[in-house]
Amino acid sequence: MNLKKKIIAGVDEVGRGSLAGPVVSAAVILKKGNRLKHIKDSKKLNFNQRLKLSKHIKKNSFFSIGIASVKEIEKLNILQASLLSMKRAILSLSKKPDLILIDGIFAPQVVGECKTIVKGDEKIQCISAASILAKVYRDKLMIKMSKKFKHYCWNKNFGYGTKQHIAGLKKHGLTTLHRKNFRPIHKMLLK
Repeated sequence: MNLKKKIIAGVDEVGRGSLAGPVVSAAVILKKGNRLKHIKDSKKLNFNQRLKLSKHIKKNSFFSIGIASVKEIEKLNILQASLLSMKRAILSLSKKPDLILIDGIFAPQVVGECKTIVKGDEKIQCISAASILAKVYRDKLMIKMSKKFKHYCWNKNFGYGTKQHIAGLKKHGLTTLHRKNFRPIHKMLLK
């Protein structure tokens, strides 16, 4: 099959290094003829840029989100939970891809041709789009959760191990959204 005629999905995940919350993946198939400007790795965009681009991407693509919960992260490990969230995103696409391009070196086990690409979120537009959608989805989720768990600054750090988050942990302890097998959290549990 001609590569130009293939339906190509880009897949990326966010939240692997976070101390709290789920890992989230997105799968994106850009609609034909839509070369979206300013799409790049979500880490190179600020929050407002990602929000604006995510709306544009959603209008010009077939996309889906896959999530692996904190319990799944603790049960499986973060790599396997990341692959599970990717698999869920891929399987939830309304259009089935001929080729799946995945950021990184690991691919979930799914039916279809998969290709991993190191720094794919910097090189391949559909992976960059997936990176943005996954990041926006997870950030919004952590902002929502920060209203319930106010002491950890998740509305700013999105669950990552910043000074404010660690200070909140030391003062207020763990929540149900904290990953108990991650080193900083695990060390606190041992004290």
